[in-house]
Amino acid sequence: MNIFITTATIFGATAIVFGAFGAHALKKIFNQEQLKNFETGVKYQMYHALLLLIIGFNTNYITKYQTLIYYTITLGVLLFSFSIYLLCISSALNKKIKILGPITPIGGLLLIVGWFLLFLNAIN
Repeated sequence: MNIFITTATIFGATAIVFGAFGAHALKKIFNQEQLKNFETGVKYQMYHALLLLIIGFNTNYITKYQTLIYYTITLGVLLFSFSIYLLCISSALNKKIKILGPITPIGGLLLIVGWFLLFLNAIN
């Protein structure tokens, strides 16, 4: 079992579900800014699902860099996209979970680190 491909398929499928949910069910309760932010979370989740999928299909054995890439991208998506989802939903329900605000940029930073590690993996 390739953990990259497994995680990619879970992230990809849930991105489609969340995207459809946002476009249809949440459209009724979200304002335009919340909808745009929710869509940003979905896009980033899907982009990184595709990245994990590409890495997974191009990996014969997992190197140290690839292990770090996997963990930074996976944790980055969970912190970035899922904090956005929860922020949008909680805000729309007038129960904004403020602690999530600082978590989003930490997730974004982990995604950047993942891309940098991919660069290092490519040049080694």
